[in-house]
Amino acid sequence: MAHVQSIMRSFGGSIFVTIIGLSLAYWLGFREGGTTLALSTLFLCSVLSVLEVSLSFDNAVVNASVLRKMTEVWRRRFLTWGILLAVFGMRLVLPLLIVAVLANVGPIDALMLAIQKPKEYAAMMLSIHESVAAFGGTFLFMVGIDYFLNQEKEEHWLKIIEAPLTKLGRVKSIEVIIALMTVLVMSFFVKGEKQMAFLISGVAGVITYLAVDALGALLGQTPDGDGIDPHRASLGMFLYLEVLDASFSFDGVVGAFALTQSLFLIAIGLGIGAMFVRSITIVLVEKGTLGQYRYLEHGAFWAILSLAGLMYAGVFRHIPEVITGLCGATFIGASVWWSIHEKKHEAAKA
Repeated sequence: MAHVQSIMRSFGGSIFVTIIGLSLAYWLGFREGGTTLALSTLFLCSVLSVLEVSLSFDNAVVNASVLRKMTEVWRRRFLTWGILLAVFGMRLVLPLLIVAVLANVGPIDALMLAIQKPKEYAAMMLSIHESVAAFGGTFLFMVGIDYFLNQEKEEHWLKIIEAPLTKLGRVKSIEVIIALMTVLVMSFFVKGEKQMAFLISGVAGVITYLAVDALGALLGQTPDGDGIDPHRASLGMFLYLEVLDASFSFDGVVGAFALTQSLFLIAIGLGIGAMFVRSITIVLVEKGTLGQYRYLEHGAFWAILSLAGLMYAGVFRHIPEVITGLCGATFIGASVWWSIHEKKHEAAKA
């Protein structure tokens, strides 16, 4: 009974949102084409939810690593305000704003376009895939490479790679140099008018990461500049996590249009997945999972780097979402297995 209560405390909100979301998905399908289409829509919504969780599990691990440093107040705000931003802001409002800019229309007109001309709306979203991949991929690349270049990082999982990267981190601004060089080299392979869009979006990804990082450092300082204000620092971490979630959601939203042209179905499906990612984050924090599995955080950041690479590769060739999910799951699973192996090895030696 206690175990069931623990599960409901962590996942109760996600289960409630799932019931509401699947009911809405069924209603959307039934309204358009009766029971047959309703069942098809229900299945598609479930697929989108599962894909979101599989693609964002590493995001949950990174979220947990940051939440450990936040005050209790800002943890609650991330798990309440943050989910509203994640579900409605990143997966519904943001796509509308992107199309509004592309079509040079107002947000309401973009919403009407999504309702009345879903094929045209979907085509607009798919047309910006290169820019989305460049921005999101570069931001995630900065997140991953910054972790491994951190000079204070003492523990290594893949030592043959991670140890030299930590030493390389002594070079000032090396992560910016590496990221900009990567964007520049990748842009040479993008043809036509989209090359400049790719380059600008990639540079914007670097600038956004640096801006969020700088803002977090600035907010963390006390007014006299002599110490750390935990509440202001937590606000900086909150903003960092929201931009990180946006980077994860960008590619998921665009990729979802390959499965359905319904903006609302995409928002519902990905929103359900985002709720479960938040619940997983809570479990990781409350159970102290990152402390139990010493290499899990390493695996999550390797998964983020792999996702960044796949987003870049997706500019040139479609990468099925299942491959992206399996790639991240492989790193996460391997890091957990190696953590258990090392713990048993140390216990045997003791």
